[in-house]
Amino acid sequence: MIQKITFGSPFPTEAVVVPVEEGSLSRFTLRETEHGRLFSCPLAKTDAVYGLGETMRGINKRGGRYVSFNTDDMRHRADMPSLYGSHNFIIVDGTEPFGAFFDTPTCVTFEIDYRKSGKLDVLCEQDVTLYLIDGESAYDVTRQFLQIIGQSFIPPLWAFGYGQSRWGYKTKKDYDGVVAGYRKAQIPLDYICMDIDYMDRYIDFTLNPKHFADLKEYARQMKEQGVRLVPIIDAGVKIEPGNETYEEGVKNGYFCVNEDGNPFSAAVWPGMTHFPDFPQPKAREWFGNEYHKLTELGIEGFWNDMNEPAIFHSEYSSSADYAKDKKFRESDYKRFFHTVDGKRIRHYDVHNLYGYMMTRAASEQLDKLLDKRFLLFSRSSYVGSHRYGGIWTGDNRSCWAHLRQIVYQLPSLNMCGILYTGSDTGGFSGNTTRELLIRWLAVSAFTPLMRNHSMIATRRQECYRFSDVQEFKQIIDFRYRFLPYLYSEYVKCALRRDMLFKPLAFVYGEKAKHIEDQLLVGDSVMMTPILEKGKTTRTVFLPEEMTMVRYDGSFHCATVPEGTMEISVPLDEIVFFIRKGKLVPVGKGGNNTSEIDLSDVTLLGDGTEYEQYLDDGFTKQCTLDDVRVLKK
Repeated sequence: MIQKITFGSPFPTEAVVVPVEEGSLSRFTLRETEHGRLFSCPLAKTDAVYGLGETMRGINKRGGRYVSFNTDDMRHRADMPSLYGSHNFIIVDGTEPFGAFFDTPTCVTFEIDYRKSGKLDVLCEQDVTLYLIDGESAYDVTRQFLQIIGQSFIPPLWAFGYGQSRWGYKTKKDYDGVVAGYRKAQIPLDYICMDIDYMDRYIDFTLNPKHFADLKEYARQMKEQGVRLVPIIDAGVKIEPGNETYEEGVKNGYFCVNEDGNPFSAAVWPGMTHFPDFPQPKAREWFGNEYHKLTELGIEGFWNDMNEPAIFHSEYSSSADYAKDKKFRESDYKRFFHTVDGKRIRHYDVHNLYGYMMTRAASEQLDKLLDKRFLLFSRSSYVGSHRYGGIWTGDNRSCWAHLRQIVYQLPSLNMCGILYTGSDTGGFSGNTTRELLIRWLAVSAFTPLMRNHSMIATRRQECYRFSDVQEFKQIIDFRYRFLPYLYSEYVKCALRRDMLFKPLAFVYGEKAKHIEDQLLVGDSVMMTPILEKGKTTRTVFLPEEMTMVRYDGSFHCATVPEGTMEISVPLDEIVFFIRKGKLVPVGKGGNNTSEIDLSDVTLLGDGTEYEQYLDDGFTKQCTLDDVRVLKK
């Protein structure tokens, strides 16, 4: 059962797209404070608390403090309260499971048995619509929530291939070298992301005149080799006469403004910029249509960045101010405004919607500009953005803690509707190691977005640059052979409003509640990655009899009993498990997704039937009519 209770006049986020009946406040007590509305409820000692999407700490959020306020900060420490997205949905899993979605676009603080308080406290600074969901289990509560927030974005098949990216690729020679390196090593590759250096002085929708003036022809040549180019688009528009995007935005009032009505100015990569007023429908249509400048050149995918929005400094502050105290950024967020239905809305009051609205702007127009599905993923997000694109989990670091963190984040993001997601494989900042990158690839081989991305001035981490590339090749070959299952499960989950990644407790209940380093992937698979340095073995909990699958260039299957067992996982192997009575289709692989025949599969496992979603990989309309039953 779902009910909503509205407090005040909250800004309409459009996160929920299905009508929900008004109800009365239950589960929580409410107290008005000087800082906002404080919702509280007691927690039993055995209650687990799930959700909150892109946050730090484990899958069970109990014991932590989390602040929903989209933040550009590379320091992803365990105690960091905010990341790039805000996903205010939580599930209390106890004797009477329930969920709560606090739908408000500004700051929300969650204290979950924080400092052993024995309660859940949620502080909402502004007006809020609270959705309460009662269910039979945590999984049931989640499925109900996914029904009311709408279908997740479905990208093309090629977006499930392996992608290489690096801030620092500056010329065609850099990109050609990446393709040549992967092809020589016979490691599959489907796309290369283009970071800010492809632009003319980091200005959106422009091209570096020295290196990419002929991008249309270059993109065509790349595509002939089975590789697509995926350029970055940042939120800030360069203030510069002659910049068409800037001039049109100023002329039509499409930028955020100061209190005096003039466009707000802040520095990002190209220097001083204006920020598009994305909550304004006409501004969204205008900015989204600017992507035609690249789609006309053959581009079919984009990644949106710096859209919290990130600010280096503003007309009211300096970079030195920001270096001393990042509270300056919060002050700037209170100094500019959006114009919605003729009314001024302070940005701070709708801050968490900005990246979501940028994704929506791009997605709605790309759907008109292209006659096929496209790739789109963003750094900043809110509940609802999943309908328009995916996300990556931001500027992580090359460390084992951040490898483990993505395993925790995957199911939490899925609980909030975000299916197309993944991390910067190998880590964005810092210097990765050969072992760390291989183990990270083995996790990313199961995630929809599998992109190796790193920062300028760090160690080059393209797979072919390391010794003994065979171990890298084997892991990425596995991904391409696994695609018939991963692609099928992804699309079915989107169409059926389900999770791709589930904690074991969602299916196996109390006996699996303590397991956080193993995940269910789709309906059939349990992944059990190595997440510690120097380890080639690990302990695995099997909640039932399963089929253990070992991939070392070929698939080897063995039935193993319920219980706990120690498994060996050499660097060049992947081990996963198939649930009892289930099947997994695997294919023959290829150098890119265009070489894969999703219909030519072998079925692994002890089940009798598998429902495979099978289409051409790019047609816009996806329906369950494209599900076929495979029999073993």
